[in-house]
Amino acid sequence: MIGKNIEMRSKGNGVTIFAEKAFPLALARDVRLTSAALHVTLADGREVSAPMQWFPSLLHATPKQRAKWESLGDGVIIHWPLVDEDIEVESLWAT
Repeated sequence: MIGKNIEMRSKGNGVTIFAEKAFPLALARDVRLTSAALHVTLADGREVSAPMQWFPSLLHATPKQRAKWESLGDGVIIHWPLVDEDIEVESLWAT
C-alpha cells in the first residue's frame, strides 16, 4: 500500500514547486503483548505501543490466544484468529 505526501522543492531561482511523493505505509513485522500494552515493531524498525484497554478482546484473552497472531496485507492489519480481533496498524496512532 502506498500513501501520498506533498514534497516541497526549490528550483533555485526563487520558484518553489510542490510535488506528490509516494511513501510506504507503516507495516507490522512483529507483535508483543504485555499486561499493559500492545507493542508493534514496524518494517522500518520503529516501535509503536498502545494501551491494552483499547483492545478488550485481547485484554481478556488467554496467553495462548494472544500468542497466535498473523499479518494480513503484508503487515497492514494484525489479526488474532482465536479471538477474531483485527487491528489496522495505522489505527495505533489514533487518540
